[in-house]
Amino acid sequence: MIFDYETLKIIWWIFVGVLLIGFAVMDGFDMGVQAWLPFLGKTDDERRVMINSIGAVWEGNQTWLITAGGAIFAAWPLVYAAAFSGLYAAMLLVLFALFFRPAGIVYRSKLADPRWRSGCDWGIFISGAVPAIVFGIAFGNLLIGLPFHYDETLRSFYTGSFWQLLSPFALLCGVVSLSMLMMHGAVYLQLRTDGEVQKRAAHAALISGMVCTIAFALAGIWIAYGVDGYRISSVQDVNTALNPLTKTVEKAVGAWLSNYHTYPWMMLAPMLGFGGIALALSAAKSRYERLAFIFSSSAIAGIILTAGFSMFPFVMPSSTDAKSSLTLWDAASSHKTLGIMLVATMIFLPLIMIYTSWVFRVMRGKITVQSIQDNTHTAY
Repeated sequence: MIFDYETLKIIWWIFVGVLLIGFAVMDGFDMGVQAWLPFLGKTDDERRVMINSIGAVWEGNQTWLITAGGAIFAAWPLVYAAAFSGLYAAMLLVLFALFFRPAGIVYRSKLADPRWRSGCDWGIFISGAVPAIVFGIAFGNLLIGLPFHYDETLRSFYTGSFWQLLSPFALLCGVVSLSMLMMHGAVYLQLRTDGEVQKRAAHAALISGMVCTIAFALAGIWIAYGVDGYRISSVQDVNTALNPLTKTVEKAVGAWLSNYHTYPWMMLAPMLGFGGIALALSAAKSRYERLAFIFSSSAIAGIILTAGFSMFPFVMPSSTDAKSSLTLWDAASSHKTLGIMLVATMIFLPLIMIYTSWVFRVMRGKITVQSIQDNTHTAY
């Protein structure tokens, strides 16, 4: 094997992070546009402009979520088992919300009935806003810890409920996620539309960007002074496989900031989050739409990396039994499995990125009210 076991574990921590960021950036603007649909589109044609701005790409973008889930299953099977069983109700909520996306986008304009189209519009809104909120709440619960533990035979037990996930801090993280993706969606609309929709999108980007900045700052203060972080207090064998009970973990307020003292370069993540938002809003105001989209994507990367760097090496902390917390060292698959996956990823990930780039190149250009009216029977 080219890489040793420890290096492969770090590589897969990076890859999973890249996939999550890729999903948030690529499918994030879809969800952002959907969340703005009932509010920025004042006429039926304007709402069709918004829908057609994502109509040709949302299916491909959604595969980032499937890929990230598959990577977690293969690279961190303990995390997959504990998270998807404990967060089953939340995942079903996301799944049911996403059902409205294909139905709403594909069938909305098949009938001219205003009630039908209005219902589809709100269904499309739900399929954008609800997953954005739930994903943020999920990250918030990772930071405060989930109520699960392992017994001596390594059987996992989840002792929480769906309503326990809705803590004030987790809801604040949901606001961060929703406002972040709504800003991203508004910036994307500026890039792909013109006229009144574009003007409203510029204003919407400013509002959602300001909300995201405030919520992100409040979440950081809360983590520093009001949330028990986790740290490993014993020497952990980095070559441990699928056994989280071999370490000792302690909880302390502000412990999630330890990595920033140990590795000062990690401060680049929150700086990228705040700076990306500021630069995106500035570029959007100056009508540099492409730059605004790049900066908005950078802000998303910075916000997600801030959470990842804060938790490193933890992946899924336990609030009921700290030593049951899962880290990238003890939750990973075998050396051989990670190696085979790495080879497959190095082959197929570039192909996916090349194909995605080609699709966006082909689909580039503005979606206008006139183009919808000229192609009313073929447009979404």
